[in-house]
Amino acid sequence: MQVDVSVSTLLLIPVIALASPLLVRLLGRFVAIPLIVFEIALGLVFGPAILGWIQPSDITEALSDFGLAMLFFLAGNEIDFRAISGRPAKRAAFGWLASLVLGLGIALLIGPSLEAAVFIGIALTSTALGTLMPILRDAGDLRTPFGIGVLAIGAVGEFGPLLAISLFLSKDSPIVALIVVIAFALVAGLAIWMASRGIGRRLHHVITDTLHTSGQFAIRLVVVVLVALVALSVVLGLDMLLGAFVGGIVYRLLLTGAPEREVSVIEGKLEAIGYGLLVPVFFIETGVTFDLAALIGDPVALASIPLFLVLFLVVRGIPSSFAAPAGASLRDRSATALFGATALPIIVAVTSIGVEDGVLPSGMASALVGAGMCSVLAFPLIALLLRRRSPDAPAPEARRAHDGDEPHVPIEG
Repeated sequence: MQVDVSVSTLLLIPVIALASPLLVRLLGRFVAIPLIVFEIALGLVFGPAILGWIQPSDITEALSDFGLAMLFFLAGNEIDFRAISGRPAKRAAFGWLASLVLGLGIALLIGPSLEAAVFIGIALTSTALGTLMPILRDAGDLRTPFGIGVLAIGAVGEFGPLLAISLFLSKDSPIVALIVVIAFALVAGLAIWMASRGIGRRLHHVITDTLHTSGQFAIRLVVVVLVALVALSVVLGLDMLLGAFVGGIVYRLLLTGAPEREVSVIEGKLEAIGYGLLVPVFFIETGVTFDLAALIGDPVALASIPLFLVLFLVVRGIPSSFAAPAGASLRDRSATALFGATALPIIVAVTSIGVEDGVLPSGMASALVGAGMCSVLAFPLIALLLRRRSPDAPAPEARRAHDGDEPHVPIEG
């Protein structure tokens, strides 16, 4: 059997994944740089755009798709709806609706066509929750009022665009697309309802018995839930990320009532598989497959990158700032806006659909992805610097606790 992937590609992708956290630790003495900055940047440097030592292949593309799905699964699994309910969720939802109106309105002015404007408008409304979660966790801010506000923004900023993709970018008529979304919502809602009613408790003893054996029932259950809901999305003609996101929510509810120690171990294993294996491949592949030539060859598209960066802040950042905790300082509101304006995974998904459909020019798609990459590289870094100067920012001890001593927050029923 011949494998269509070079030896250098097989070697360099895990080497980049290994080197990235070391670079974060090395440079962290001087400036806090998010891990994904190095994964994307090194993928771009070693990819076809510059050195050419890593070449895209069907295998790396498949692993990247798994990584993207796992990123959204972990995002759904991380959301504590009890924590974000009330003010954070309401303000985040209001902010996203404002972003949608602003995004579509501005996109109509700058888009080459009406169809392209819809793609651009939806891309401008997204927030990279899966990207922000490890950043907030490493900063010790995941469970603070500030972090809960950002989680609410990210949850709405991922779920909203996914619904918009399914409704507005479907090849079916709007009525058929709406019926399909409702059908998916009914099936997903039934799964969520059954999980919330404690159906998972019947599985807890199996999970406990196989937690440290080769059976690993909990992890195999993750695979089944993830693949089942992704498959349902694909069959219904919806974006697979919608299924992955809902799958994370369902799995979290299935673990409701499980012993705290077992939940902590399972969460650790999920993070190891996701952030240790699959998710880095997605970010590295994003850098590897970035069409730098198309961007450089189109002066208008190249000049659009700073424009899109500003639009991320205007369309998504400013409305996101309203979800900051009550009485938040200007620094915290600014940091919230920057986190809310951080976007990449959904931009990659939306622009891929637009290019494949022949609606979105390749140069403009590259400009959007390039702006998304710049937002991931710059916005969280600036937000962390602002947040660390805030009076209620987590102490360094709280940030270090993530690496060892602090127990994982249990899932509450």
